Amino acid sequence: MKVTFHGEDLPSSREYEVLGEVTTRWHIAEEVPVAFVYNRRNHAVLMATPDDLVDFALGFSLTENIVRSPDDVLKLDIHQSSQGVDLRFKITNQAIEKFDIIQRRRNLVGSASCGLCGLENVDVLFRKLEPVGDEAILLDKQVIQKALTSLKNHQPLNKLTRTVHAAAWSDMNGSIKIVREDVGRHNALDKLLGALVQERIDKQLGFVVMSSRCSYEIVEKAAMQNVRALTCVSAPTAFALRKAAEANMAIYAQLGQGAVRLL
Repeated sequence: MKVTFHGEDLPSSREYEVLGEVTTRWHIAEEVPVAFVYNRRNHAVLMATPDDLVDFALGFSLTENIVRSPDDVLKLDIHQSSQGVDLRFKITNQAIEKFDIIQRRRNLVGSASCGLCGLENVDVLFRKLEPVGDEAILLDKQVIQKALTSLKNHQPLNKLTRTVHAAAWSDMNGSIKIVREDVGRHNALDKLLGALVQERIDKQLGFVVMSSRCSYEIVEKAAMQNVRALTCVSAPTAFALRKAAEANMAIYAQLGQGAVRLL
């Protein structure tokens, strides 16, 4: 995948003067529109923190099922300006043909604030996930707690702003190896999954740690990239647990000073 950058790098946070009894300086996380364009076809615009953009581009394309691997991306031009970021992809003919089919189905569906209007969208929502393994893996509670406890020490942007989410990759001993941050938890996970693919990490040898609750979208994105276990600092939704059960994915959550397995 050939990557080129255009324009000036955008900051992930900006420092502001905070007024109060004592005037202080505070870093505020940046959030800009990021447009995904495939072979000159507009797909989506997401609000995101403008860093780790190559990881974000690849991870989102994979979890949206637009591409199957980095080999499907022939070129990525990243255009940055004060108004946001354009991720302009050149993908293979086979990938763009599949993309066009997906777009035609989308255009047949009416839009509404709920985001689930139309039969096609509902069918996708309840589509059964493919198993990520024969059975959910069992992690030691001490391993889970080690990963959860150390996560905050691997979040440089959150240390500045105290407002962003993190998605991390831990080995089977609970040691955090890769972390990606973003104002959006889904974006953080897409960035992490993109990084794992680029670095050719064996997903059988670790698990994902999220600084947020575990929603069904988090489970679905992780399952599409064969993640076998998810650990989150907050409890999942019931729908997320049902989706995880489909995928044979283990779900762990923080409970007080410890960690519990929910599935």
